[in-house]
Amino acid sequence: MKRFHVHVAVPDLSRGVSFYSALFGAEPSVLKDDYAKWMLEDPRINFAISHRGGAGGINHLGFQVDEPAELDEIHARLEKADSQIKSEKDVSCCYARSDKHWVTDPAGVA
Repeated sequence: MKRFHVHVAVPDLSRGVSFYSALFGAEPSVLKDDYAKWMLEDPRINFAISHRGGAGGINHLGFQVDEPAELDEIHARLEKADSQIKSEKDVSCCYARSDKHWVTDPAGVA
């Protein structure tokens, strides 16, 4: 099953955690000095925020999958979309290890 992923860069992590915890009615499932993540079921989303010195706003969008076949399916769709795909295997990102396929949409959103 797929879960939508949104990662937002914030200028102040503690204010972001307070705001999104109130909005979601839940505390983050992961909280680090520069990162927080909520794994929500309603809506089914992996929502993360971070403060790493970049500009505020959407950092990237994606899909989290449970099975490698689901990731392969998304990769095949990206190839049909004529995207330049950067694949990474077993990488550490956002305090987790996973395989990833990165693309940038026509508007410049990763």
